Amino acid sequence: MAERKMQNLAKETAIYGISSILGKFLNWLLVPLYTYVLTGSADYGVVANLYAWTALLLVILTYGMETGFFRFANKHAEIASRVYGNTIISVGFTSLIFAVLCVVFAQPVADLLGYSSNPEYIAMLGVVVAMDAFGSIPFAYLRYKSRPIKFAALKLLMIFTNIAFNIFFLVVCPWLMEKNPDLIDWFYDPHYGVGYVFIANVIQTVVVTIALLPDVFKAEFKFDFHLLKQILRYSLPLLVLGIAGIMNQTLDKIIFPFLIEDPELAKSELGIYSACFKISMVMMMFTQAFRYAYEPFIFAQHKDKNSKEAYADAMKFFIIFSLLIFLGMVFYLDIFKFIIHRNYWAGLKVIPIVLFSYIFQGVFFNLSLWYKLTDKTMYGAWFSIIGAVITIAINIIFVPVFSYMASAWAAFACYFVMMLLSYFYGQKHMPINYNLKSIAIYTALAIGLYIISLFINTPFPVLNFLIKTMLLVIFMSYLFKHDLPLNKIPFIKKFIR
Repeated sequence: MAERKMQNLAKETAIYGISSILGKFLNWLLVPLYTYVLTGSADYGVVANLYAWTALLLVILTYGMETGFFRFANKHAEIASRVYGNTIISVGFTSLIFAVLCVVFAQPVADLLGYSSNPEYIAMLGVVVAMDAFGSIPFAYLRYKSRPIKFAALKLLMIFTNIAFNIFFLVVCPWLMEKNPDLIDWFYDPHYGVGYVFIANVIQTVVVTIALLPDVFKAEFKFDFHLLKQILRYSLPLLVLGIAGIMNQTLDKIIFPFLIEDPELAKSELGIYSACFKISMVMMMFTQAFRYAYEPFIFAQHKDKNSKEAYADAMKFFIIFSLLIFLGMVFYLDIFKFIIHRNYWAGLKVIPIVLFSYIFQGVFFNLSLWYKLTDKTMYGAWFSIIGAVITIAINIIFVPVFSYMASAWAAFACYFVMMLLSYFYGQKHMPINYNLKSIAIYTALAIGLYIISLFINTPFPVLNFLIKTMLLVIFMSYLFKHDLPLNKIPFIKKFIR
């Protein structure tokens, strides 16, 4: 039974992962587009700064209601539709108010953030954040109903729409402006540049929101104050957790312009850092895909007597495959770096640090099941607050001296501490027998192989590539021998007698 559940988890992780990886990969293609088309790294820094703000605001506007929906929909399955309806009402109402405020007060906010000449940026992104927050609930509903295919299709629709309109505004329109300006000069301004990135985002969000409407109307819109109060009591501590967590991911990009004296240098450095950060997002894709499948999984299997064994296995294999991704990324960085323009390669040194911070983040998420299942979500909030304090302190003290390297190490330290705190407190409240010995062996092996790779620097790139490939084979051989025998892998086992 436990094996079957793990197989289902793996299947859904794969589906979510394919959409996430494909979507993120396609978004990667926008990075070289931006670096080539926009006037310089400072322009890309503007994009990174404002999207960091939107990520923070999105967490605030969802205020933990996704997890709250999962918790109460599983806890009260007989009224799951009503739970769904009340979460939509709550998030929809607050999102609408936020959108109106952003439009009305766009200019003062733009003045505060240093974008006085473009208040429409604030208005557009305010509307985008509000609609994305609203859409997060029907997306959560699809995960609850175990409909990863539709979830993935809508996510890909979002990505393709965004890419299509980015290409249209940043590539097609400039070309048409040269060849036949009469076709587009009634709506296109060749000097607007970065603004078209945000316009494309607005269009994408509207399209996906419309596509989600059929699932929105499956809810039972019967307002239940008592039920909503219970959901909010559970979810609001997760808001603190979410704010602290997203600050750990975006704070560097938010405060960068305020920590370096030269505004243009700050935007340029931020652009370089953000572009290199994109390369590390492979790890984030995996952790995100795992999260999409894992969160409904833990709530659904909570009452199973073998649930703790399943949780332990999930943790072990998450770490193993995270380490495998880490090695693949650092060994073949000479290939991955071409995702971004060579003018941004100065920031490549942050990638190993960022990758490990993503692993710690993923482990922390896996460990978070104990306070979610025991309704002790305030612990998660406190852990994230501690992590945020670490992030803020390291950034403020060291960014003026070490620039974005300080931000990378801040993320590493933050998630490492949060991971340790969650583990030790979790073992007190909900003990799980994680296979620490096996996890430690895999971790030591991965770190050892990475250190060896740092000394591989022959004059022959192909030889370097082959040696590093052999190092990766060593890790995979250990995996196949001890935890993933080839004769148990679908499609492969039929060829092995």
